[in-house]
Amino acid sequence: MPIISISITDEILNEVDNLQKELGFSGRSEVMRAGARMLLADNKEKEALEGRLNSVLLLIHAQKVEDVVTEVKHEFEDIISTQIHNHLREDKCLEVFILEGDAARIKQLVRLFHANGKMDYVKLIVA
Repeated sequence: MPIISISITDEILNEVDNLQKELGFSGRSEVMRAGARMLLADNKEKEALEGRLNSVLLLIHAQKVEDVVTEVKHEFEDIISTQIHNHLREDKCLEVFILEGDAARIKQLVRLFHANGKMDYVKLIVA
């Protein structure tokens, strides 16, 4: 099995260690492999989507990157039915987008939020 090296914050490392203990993983590598498998499965499921969809997109991000969200969302006004913005603790924001439109456009929007690296959390829920 190949060995890779990753850089993560102390906060994420603490969370990985807690998951390891809580869920009974044999080590950090097992936690990381399980996370990678979940991400791959989720991506495969989303890539298979086609046709017209109704969905909800959840984002959590630092308040200081709100301009990134605004810039991206303006490119997708054709599929965004509603947006709800809420301030959370510690200068974090929650965005809830209700989306309706072609699966390809929805997937494109989700990819942009994932790819920019500035979102703490991105989750698409398909109705």
